[in-house]
Amino acid sequence: MTQTYRNPVLNADWSDPDVIRVGEDFYLTASTFTKVPGLPILHSRDLVNWTITGHALTSGYDDVRPGCGVWAPALRHQDGRFWIFYGDPDVGICVVSAEDPRGPWTVPHVVKEGLGLIDPCPLWDDDGQAYLVHGWARSRAGVNNRLTLHRMSPDARKVLDEGTVIIDADLLPGYRTLEGPKLYKREGTYWIFAPAGGVEEGWQSVFRAKSIFGPYEDRIVLEQGGTDVNGPHQGGWVDTPSGEHWFMHFQDRGPYGRVVHLQPMAWNGGWPVMGADGEPVPGGPVPVLGGTPSAPASSDDFSGPELGLQWSWQANPDPSWWELHAGRLRLACVPGPEDLRERPSVLGQRLPGDPCTVTTTLTLEGEGRAGLTVLGHTCAYVGLESTPDGPVLVCGDAEPVPVEAGRPVTVGARIGNGALVTFLADTGAGLHEVGAPFQATQGRWVGAVLGLFAAGSGTGQAIFDAFTVNIER
Repeated sequence: MTQTYRNPVLNADWSDPDVIRVGEDFYLTASTFTKVPGLPILHSRDLVNWTITGHALTSGYDDVRPGCGVWAPALRHQDGRFWIFYGDPDVGICVVSAEDPRGPWTVPHVVKEGLGLIDPCPLWDDDGQAYLVHGWARSRAGVNNRLTLHRMSPDARKVLDEGTVIIDADLLPGYRTLEGPKLYKREGTYWIFAPAGGVEEGWQSVFRAKSIFGPYEDRIVLEQGGTDVNGPHQGGWVDTPSGEHWFMHFQDRGPYGRVVHLQPMAWNGGWPVMGADGEPVPGGPVPVLGGTPSAPASSDDFSGPELGLQWSWQANPDPSWWELHAGRLRLACVPGPEDLRERPSVLGQRLPGDPCTVTTTLTLEGEGRAGLTVLGHTCAYVGLESTPDGPVLVCGDAEPVPVEAGRPVTVGARIGNGALVTFLADTGAGLHEVGAPFQATQGRWVGAVLGLFAAGSGTGQAIFDAFTVNIER
């Protein structure tokens, strides 16, 4: 039995995905940089329909640090445990592990300390020896475009040598920014799947060798070609219980972030062939392995004991910032930077890659300001703000509109093609457009986010009813 899928299968910012299969279950994780919680764990039974089951990191930095934190994780299952290796370019290569992908996960442990160490991936070989390959970030290390291999202790506590450069792409014609390696072994051959050429314009290469230390020969196996899928690269190879092979990778879509595509993969002449002879496919048939069709959550009626797993903060949250009660979310109007991009207390989720309309109903109590924001390199919002004469509806340069004190106001945003945002509000005469259109922009290595916020001296609070996302397809 098959179903037809459409690419991208994860049409939002699931950056630098890696995927594995354990039995009949597939698991995926992605970069989260400094979002808290981080390292999401997604589950699927067919590689197309995914749900968020938890996070492997529950804390991060106390302040907002765009572009820092968790870069390009590798997910593996070994000796009955799930392992995630990731690079923090300002700390080193870190690892967390768990027996159950839903947690609890161990606290991060630094396997190799150093600046600019990124994109790690382990391999436990047949003889019990473990290895760790990683790339380099020029911004911290002064070098890039090369991959370094270490012997590693089997318990992943430390590397056992100084490392060997096994691929120096400066010596390969046309190569630039080789990074994101994923290390595999198949039928006695070592394989490194690694992207090159840059996020927006690059390609996917594959390297093979009989010895894990090389020498490696390379081949480009996926590139944009005649399609509109730019920079198709960086992801994971996975097989199915029936023996099929697939490759999941990202495409950079600017304000939408790095969306995830699924490519069929076959072996021909000892090399993998991805998509349609090396070009991305728009979709196609995929085996249904069980489960109910689903997508990562976006709406939240706030009826649960915890926030939906799609939400994250811009840095470590304080428990006093928020509370769920009777199907409503309370955000305290806490002090902080005036610029929402610098506030840890903005609660956000990924911007959907399809056009959508987002709404929530907001009540402002006491002093402060609160609302719905779309946030990237630039940001804008619609919301309520207290004044000496009572609350007003505010949106950019639009004239503030007085609102009756204590009155709930529905605010929203319509995100159209190209991530052009039209803010909405209903102050009693129905939902209508407010303010000028706003062009959403990406952040540092991430797509724009939909956010809820409350700011002030700490005396006020904002009450949000259900957060509803209606996707247009």
